[in-house]
Amino acid sequence: MAASITTVAERSAFDIALAQLDRAAQVLNLDPAVHLFLRAPMRELHVSLPVKMDDGTLQIFRGFRVQYNDARGPAKGGIRFHPEETIDTIRALASWMTWKCALADIPLGGGKGGVVCNPKAMSRGELERLSRAYIGAIYQILGPDLDIPAPDVYTDPQIMAWMMDEYCKMTGHYCPGVITGKPLALGGSLGRGDATARGAIFTIREACKHLQIDPREATVAIQGFGNAGSYAALLAEQLLGSRVIAISDSKGGAMNMNGISAAAAVRHKMETGAVADLPGAEAISNEDLLRVDADILIPAALEKAINESNADQVRARIVAEAANGPTTPEADVVLHDKGVFMIPDFLCNAGGVIVSYFETVQNRQSFYWEESEVHERLDRKITKAFYDVLSVYRQREIDMRMAAYCVAVERVTEAMHWRGWIK
Repeated sequence: MAASITTVAERSAFDIALAQLDRAAQVLNLDPAVHLFLRAPMRELHVSLPVKMDDGTLQIFRGFRVQYNDARGPAKGGIRFHPEETIDTIRALASWMTWKCALADIPLGGGKGGVVCNPKAMSRGELERLSRAYIGAIYQILGPDLDIPAPDVYTDPQIMAWMMDEYCKMTGHYCPGVITGKPLALGGSLGRGDATARGAIFTIREACKHLQIDPREATVAIQGFGNAGSYAALLAEQLLGSRVIAISDSKGGAMNMNGISAAAAVRHKMETGAVADLPGAEAISNEDLLRVDADILIPAALEKAINESNADQVRARIVAEAANGPTTPEADVVLHDKGVFMIPDFLCNAGGVIVSYFETVQNRQSFYWEESEVHERLDRKITKAFYDVLSVYRQREIDMRMAAYCVAVERVTEAMHWRGWIK
């Protein structure tokens, strides 16, 4: 059942997700029928979305929603607007969301959605009409007890607000809990903006304790300077006392071994649209950043960024995957053999879905928490998940990704067993 091995460029994200699951199935000695069940989404919906453009023409967009496994609760996962979106990417992300929710021990399953479009080339009105068309096409499989979408690549709180409003119109009742990542005025949660990065920093803090690294003496390199990467830089300084020495985005990077001010880098990115040409720093490429002599490497952007062609050049002691799927299975083996401590994506970046879960809880209660309470609850939840994984890592003497899969897959299969889906 193992996925065939092809080049990095040819392998889809879903190929990688299945290869990781296949390794975990071997470690767990998973029943072949259960393994087969977990290798495919339980359901997926493909839709065509007619949208009137500003010039009066009608354009047809393709959209998807995948509900990978809902044994532990309603499907949960973001909606991506991207010109190169594929169903295989959505399947992979939905599978990782299944494991992420199980690992965080929140009562949700895994889902993901996407629309093939170029949001950068669309007006605000066109984006609103597309958002509403997408919800109009899939609303019957959504709901607080069915499937709860959230923002992802090139979607934001405004798009979530339009989608929530369209769902309310289609169903005839106000239902803020159908969507998370909403504006605060519509039932969004405080602490959601930096939740992914904050959760990653909490896991890095615990990894430093495990490895007996003083984070105040540690250096950090971050590939990707969007929401997760920029907040990771700010919080690495604020919460860990670490020194950020290299950052990059799709247009290039900047490095200063004496340290880069995260706040200055954020301002520069806002003013220029890139981190390149940051004053006081030398230019580096995205690929160069992976080779920087930093204690902590945070890949926060690209899928398959660390692969068999460059893994042996990674010099960090800790790799903390703030992005989804930044390391290929072959690179995992190389990094493990080098003694690199990996914080796998569906543990490291689980802060976003944990706080999204908190948002659904607050929506159901119609009672909202202070930001400090959100931060404290996130800390407790993701720290427990870290030690759940670390315990299996020590007991089984396997790498951290496989340890995380063991915890998550066992929780999902236990739920499937109790529900009578498997014996």
